[in-house]
Amino acid sequence: MTLRILDTDHISLILRGHAQVIRQLQSFNSQEWAVTIISIQEIFNGWIVSLNDPKYQDRQVELYTRLWHSNQFFQKAQVLNFDTSAQDRYDQTRLLYPDLKKPRLEKDVKIAAIAQANQAIVVTRNQRDFTLVPGLQLEDWSLPTSP
Repeated sequence: MTLRILDTDHISLILRGHAQVIRQLQSFNSQEWAVTIISIQEIFNGWIVSLNDPKYQDRQVELYTRLWHSNQFFQKAQVLNFDTSAQDRYDQTRLLYPDLKKPRLEKDVKIAAIAQANQAIVVTRNQRDFTLVPGLQLEDWSLPTSP
């Protein structure tokens, strides 16, 4: 069994009801897919920014409800931590590939390190950044599938 790790963008697609991605997720049992603590940080950071922005004060019920739905999703997910094995992979990757030290890549490289530490496939649309990590396996569930 190969574990699939959902990147933040695929989690966002699921939370917004993307039918194709949801169908693909449902084809796996709960032990075959996971999310990372890094993606949880990214999702919740987005909600915190929106909830604290005065221009969204009239949308508080909607925003808190969407935050609540995010929390419900994460409670059903297997969550992988950024542990010492992932830290070692992260440090080694950044040492061997200095171009990956860019701040905009930090969280993606951490997700990649968690995936490599768990011999998992990253499910993402973000080919641009994740393909920079050598040896990382990727899938994109948002692409049309052939009949």
